[in-house]
Amino acid sequence: MATLTLLMRDGTPRSVPEGRLAAFRATLGGELLQPGDAGYDGARAIWNGMIQRRPGLIVRCRRAEDVRRAVDFGREHGLLIAVRGGGHNVAGNAVCDGGLVIDLSSMRSVRVDASRRTARVDAGCLLSDVDRETQKLGLALPLGIVSGTGVAGLTLGGGFGWLSRKHGLTIDNLRSVDVVTADGQLIAASADRAPDLFWALRGGGGNFGVATSFEFGLHEVGPDVYSGLVVQPFESAMEYIRFHRDFVARAPDELTCWMVLRRAPPLPFLPPSVHGQLVVVVPFVYLGGAADGDVLTRPLRTFGKPHGEAVGMSSFVAWQSGFDGLNAAGARNYWKSHYLRALDDAAIDVMLEHCAALPSAECEVFIPHLEGAVARASDDTAYAHRAAAFALNIHTRWDDASRDAEMIAWANRFFAAVRPHATGGVYVNFVGDEGAARVRDAYPEQVWSRLVAAKRKYDPENVFRLNQNIAP
Repeated sequence: MATLTLLMRDGTPRSVPEGRLAAFRATLGGELLQPGDAGYDGARAIWNGMIQRRPGLIVRCRRAEDVRRAVDFGREHGLLIAVRGGGHNVAGNAVCDGGLVIDLSSMRSVRVDASRRTARVDAGCLLSDVDRETQKLGLALPLGIVSGTGVAGLTLGGGFGWLSRKHGLTIDNLRSVDVVTADGQLIAASADRAPDLFWALRGGGGNFGVATSFEFGLHEVGPDVYSGLVVQPFESAMEYIRFHRDFVARAPDELTCWMVLRRAPPLPFLPPSVHGQLVVVVPFVYLGGAADGDVLTRPLRTFGKPHGEAVGMSSFVAWQSGFDGLNAAGARNYWKSHYLRALDDAAIDVMLEHCAALPSAECEVFIPHLEGAVARASDDTAYAHRAAAFALNIHTRWDDASRDAEMIAWANRFFAAVRPHATGGVYVNFVGDEGAARVRDAYPEQVWSRLVAAKRKYDPENVFRLNQNIAP
């Protein structure tokens, strides 16, 4: 009898008879793909081009029942299991070599209830799916900043973006989650049902099961927002960043204003002589009218001698996808990240020193400002860094594999140099393949203990281990 050799959780191979695969396939509403099948190579490709893995099986789920059957099959055979939502996480945990991938990318329904201001979102949805459907009704959910990001992974880690200072993290707007746990149960977790699981899912990542859908509360936003970019010279970066940290500390919750240190892309509002030069890019969104936005943002737009700006009312959907081109799939990506104790002069010096030697034109240093509703949220969640005012993400990006060691070394040197100015914590969605100790840094001890307890209850055998893992 023909068999397929698959990889088990303990790293050993296991032969599964073709008959069992055929019986499994017959239970699915979606597809079961093996190496050599049409669509297999597309299904195993993810955003980070550094990750090239060949799963033994890929289940392309179309419904929650497919997910439940896939979890049962993987658990019963002791298989290594990866879960793919949007496939955007830099660590590449959405795919594995030799094991079973539970692929949710075909589950893309968004159902908006305008009267209740809620949305039911399937776990394969991208941010663009949610933005498109909610904005038809002038509603929005706080999400991330790259429209190709998967909603599921973003949410399970916390989720912050342009709306978070006003409306909180993605998890602060989560009402319930349908999740298949390691024993094959489909649980609708909420504050009233399985509250310990619901708490853990809001910040603890994919450790506790496979989320199949989410219910979120929505807010009135748009359809147009006052937004834009201001580009400052790198030569005066120290002076601008000092101004910026003080400006955003006084900003109302309706204004979100971030910084990106990078080489200038060929933006049409910049002189050609600036293209490719080191700059400070200052993107912002104001959730209010154009007149008030113009007055409020005038100090940051007139500070020093900017290279240029593109500012005004624009579609929120368009703004949410405006940075996609700088984050397209297929390039090689390596991230290192910190929460900062303060954006003080010593920390700025370190940043500018390393940014002066950016190793590729695609590399950037991303400094989001948080606070606002993020810091004030009273919800009891596993996201534990609400007091941090600034995060720092060192986003190393390149195309040539021969430069891997050079790029990774630059990011690691930068990361080590900033460490004395960091809180020691990290946003779990920005963690790469950095080992168990760095995962612990995402959670203070009290939070970690609760997460371990939830893991022991809902996944005692660590069936779901391809994630930023919390071992039982």
